[in-house]
Amino acid sequence: MRSLPARRTAAVALAAAASVVALAGPAFAHVTVNPGSAEQGGYTAVDFRVPNENDAAGTVKLEVNLPLDHPLASVRTQPLPGWTSTVEKAKLDKPIKVHGNDVNEAVAKITWTADAGVKVAPGQFQEFRVSLGPLPTDTDALVFKALQTYDNGDVVRWIDEAKAGQPEPAKPAPVLKLTKAASADGHGVTATATPSAADGHGTGHGDAAKNDTAASDDKASDSTARVLGVVGIVVGVIGTAVGVLGLRRRNGGSAS
Repeated sequence: MRSLPARRTAAVALAAAASVVALAGPAFAHVTVNPGSAEQGGYTAVDFRVPNENDAAGTVKLEVNLPLDHPLASVRTQPLPGWTSTVEKAKLDKPIKVHGNDVNEAVAKITWTADAGVKVAPGQFQEFRVSLGPLPTDTDALVFKALQTYDNGDVVRWIDEAKAGQPEPAKPAPVLKLTKAASADGHGVTATATPSAADGHGTGHGDAAKNDTAASDDKASDSTARVLGVVGIVVGVIGTAVGVLGLRRRNGGSAS
């Protein structure tokens, strides 16, 4: 009977540790754009990172809607084994100028569909890579509303837009922030160095690709730091519980 309080203490500590992990998980479990920023007026390659948040089903489709209020003239997907991508275009109410030419339509939606037997399983994530450009110069962000479909029929709508001064919505839409370009080449496109295959359209930008990689590494490091911090808290809580349990057992043995 004397060990009952110690057992209760350990149980409470373990429950607290589980709560910490549960609360920390959603902080980096959304559908996101990586890297999260790019220069206005240039081309970039980004990944739509899709985590599987369903413990009993797999992700088999991703739909990403592109903003037609800030249309993108060049959108290309990178082949992904096991997935088929389709691109839907829409007529623009007002043509946009790209390198001096009128562009009357732009990509409105990209859909990736898993082949038979393929899915993003529970506990996994997948990245869907796209090259975009030229990025607009009249806005500081592009919002990509996304729909994630599971093989049990569930659809998660990542479409909520964050409002300044308000908490992040439960299902935020992926956002690509746009920064002012350091310099331009005279065509409204950020001046860059040599072509890169990552661009996908023969106008690749080696420096942009390096920046993308660096930003992605920074984001990965940030997520890793958060995970390690959570693990540290959990280990500390469990260690305290074990210490208390051992002390009570020694005290109980001395008393007998």
